[in-house]
Amino acid sequence: MKVFTALCCALALLLTATAARAVEPFRASYDVYRGGRALGVATLSVVPDGGRWRVDLVMDGKGLIGLAGLNAQQSTVFDEVNGAYRPISQSTLRKLLFTRRQTTGVYDWNARKATWTGDVKKTRRAPVDLQPGDMSGLLINLAVIRDAQPGASLHYRYVDSGRARTQQYLVAAAPEDMSVGELHYSALRVDRVQAGSEQTSIWVAEGVPTPIRILQRENGEDTYDLRLTEYKGSLTK
Repeated sequence: MKVFTALCCALALLLTATAARAVEPFRASYDVYRGGRALGVATLSVVPDGGRWRVDLVMDGKGLIGLAGLNAQQSTVFDEVNGAYRPISQSTLRKLLFTRRQTTGVYDWNARKATWTGDVKKTRRAPVDLQPGDMSGLLINLAVIRDAQPGASLHYRYVDSGRARTQQYLVAAAPEDMSVGELHYSALRVDRVQAGSEQTSIWVAEGVPTPIRILQRENGEDTYDLRLTEYKGSLTK
């Protein structure tokens, strides 16, 4: 599901900020829209996982919309090495009307290889060579939040679901005002640069560990629009 590459690409990076912010647990809730129409809800969270961390994205569609493909879950287990997010394993589960598709990925940093099993296309079953700084789609979203500075150009190498490709994001020179319920934020817009028909934009605010909004468009039309409704930080405290 394309929203995961937006977040997941929807919704991983080498540090570009002057100082790396340590990973902290949080749980964020979103309403999901398409063309202004409510599709369902989503949650994005980071939790401790046996000395490492795990980032989870859960999307829950309502009614026929959910059956059409919004129901999905994705997770990445990762550790933090010198300020960089290093993926260890990754899983994706998608539930359609009468089908269930699941993939699992393992990042073997000793062998410098990443492999995926399960419902993976034949063309994506071969091991992918790993490079320092490689991240999954979910980790890229965390890295964008960490690294966004006005006017910056961010570069990441996306390695996920049997694919590897370079991604570039451009950060707006100035923030814009955004509202989430009764809360107001000064948020930077971060746009993914690419040649295809897809467009991904992420809004991030200082001190907020999760995106304020994630918008994915294709051929000039909205495919997914995730809008933050609330978040809670420091889940272990």
